[in-house]
Amino acid sequence: MPDTLQLGLPGLESPTPTDRLMFLLYPDRRTAERIALEAARLKRASGLAGPLLQTGRLHITLHHLGDYAGLPNDIVSKGRFAGDAVEAGAFEVVFDRAASFANRSGNNPFTLQGGEGIQPLIAFQKALGEKMAGAALRPDRSFTPHITLLYDRQVMPEQAITPISWTVSRFALVQSKLGRTQHIVLREWDLG
Repeated sequence: MPDTLQLGLPGLESPTPTDRLMFLLYPDRRTAERIALEAARLKRASGLAGPLLQTGRLHITLHHLGDYAGLPNDIVSKGRFAGDAVEAGAFEVVFDRAASFANRSGNNPFTLQGGEGIQPLIAFQKALGEKMAGAALRPDRSFTPHITLLYDRQVMPEQAITPISWTVSRFALVQSKLGRTQHIVLREWDLG
């Protein structure tokens, strides 16, 4: 007999999600350290109060695969299948501005963003999305490439920064333990 929680019957609440699955790009260690230094400089210069994200957690989210109570092995398998199907070479990405995204909660992400230097990243995200669709996963249709530096009540307007660039040579399927600031890399792929 099927589990009634999976049927979505009225009056039954779904379990609280504990895990998020995502495809992410992490900058290499040296670039992550440069981003962290720029984040600290921007925080001081802008008078922001929110804590900086840990250097090892700086990333670009390519696609969300969903939030779950536990780790859904079928979704992980489909994500691995999609990642295995990607055929792409390494590419350069450039972030040359910082700005906040305003949200209703007042916990506004302050981020690095880019202009023309993110076009190869947008193309890669779309190509990965096509492989996800082929693996019966729902890709994110909307994509605003960014790296979150911190969250703050203030909303900062766009400002130019000294460009930060690196060659993206790998991407990862990641399990995020919700509320625990913990990322677990389930699989990584090299871009050759």
